[in-house]
Amino acid sequence: MAKVKVTETVLRDAHQSLIATRMTLDEMLPILGKMDKVGYYSAEVWGGATFDSCLRFLNEDPWERLRVIRREMPNTKLQMLFRGQNMLGYRHYADDVLEYFVQKSIANGIDIIRIFDALNDIRNLETAIKAAKKEKAHAQVAISYTLGDVFTDEYYVNYAKQCANAGADSICIKDMAALLTPYKTAELVKAIKSAVDIPVQLHTHYTSGLASMCLLKGIEAGADIIDTAMSPLALGTSHAPTESMVAALQGTEHDTGLDLVLLNEIRDYFMTLRAKYIKSGLLDPKMLATDANALIYQVPGGMLSNLLSQLKQAGKADQLTEVLKEVPRVRSDAGMPPLVTPTSQIVGTQAVFNVITGQRYKMVTKEFKGLVRGEYGKTPVKIDPKFRKQIIGDEKPIDCRPADLLEPELEKLRAECADWTEQEEDVLSYAQFGQVAVKFFENRRNKKFGIDSAHANATKGVHPV
Repeated sequence: MAKVKVTETVLRDAHQSLIATRMTLDEMLPILGKMDKVGYYSAEVWGGATFDSCLRFLNEDPWERLRVIRREMPNTKLQMLFRGQNMLGYRHYADDVLEYFVQKSIANGIDIIRIFDALNDIRNLETAIKAAKKEKAHAQVAISYTLGDVFTDEYYVNYAKQCANAGADSICIKDMAALLTPYKTAELVKAIKSAVDIPVQLHTHYTSGLASMCLLKGIEAGADIIDTAMSPLALGTSHAPTESMVAALQGTEHDTGLDLVLLNEIRDYFMTLRAKYIKSGLLDPKMLATDANALIYQVPGGMLSNLLSQLKQAGKADQLTEVLKEVPRVRSDAGMPPLVTPTSQIVGTQAVFNVITGQRYKMVTKEFKGLVRGEYGKTPVKIDPKFRKQIIGDEKPIDCRPADLLEPELEKLRAECADWTEQEEDVLSYAQFGQVAVKFFENRRNKKFGIDSAHANATKGVHPV
């Protein structure tokens, strides 16, 4: 058996999972040189919510963050998470924008792009896979793992084959809701490994307390690479601890070859950050607790807290059990979408409306209508035409790849933000985050000229959010 490789997530998914993606570049900088010496397979440093968080909350240029990390970690492959045709935003983008984003991501330092789609609709991934390969990057396709009658090993094997045929360089089993169990992991890894001849990576969260066991059983079944996080920002809704997995495999045929002494020095640094986050209230110790509710209700932890929050706002917190029973019914009506962003929010909110109004689909959200209409792509199970008609009325269903309906939009976006752009990449920040990006550009310009942003905005009659 080959040595197991490790992808370190502490600079992206770990802090996204625990502290809402608030780790700053200044906090990362002192430790990057040491992390570069570890010999990780890759470091996940970008994509996901980092882009949004940089612009919206940290007043950082995400592109500059990537360039600095690239400079400080010359020996480590840098990895990002990419939502297929949604890129890092919240809608489908035209192919010309997506291709330009992939090109610029790789030009600024990304080596591996992990591409996924919330519906496991291969059509929403094909343009991104081709674009990554054209730029000579590694295109990893992630399978959104979920539960339900349709989601058998056969379903996942079939999807893995589609991904390989579309040009994927590797496959990632992406269990963002911590729904995998150890023996199920072994079964699934074996099935996929026997069906495709490319590396398989395993990504799971610690929410239900099973992640380390899942990784171990996955490794024994042939997983080539695992996602872990440095222990100060591991566990809870984050990942299995890097050092613990390295220690568990030491001296075995799966030995990672990573140095525990060096990892311990890195741990010491992140412990100081952890203490800082706890003191500031950014890291809620509750986030580190094990919560097996995901396994009982098959609802991701974040979705569960959202449902409760929505019910509390409506003064109906006592109806949580009814909502949890309604979620699988709504999900079944909507074609069994995996419950991940954005489908978890769409299905959950509709379930809440169905319960609190006392009549199913009396009120239908715009997003649920879009999901049923086909605006997000093809659902794993065909939606009943009668139900579709009930929800979307006379609107025409979308059965093609949604992005096929989009006109090229890069030049239009360039024109819209021309007054603000200082680098070619700015149009991509604007494409995804509109006014949030404009506010960032404004602050950047004011800073350059030594103007206080709040004062500059006030004098223009624009108040900072």
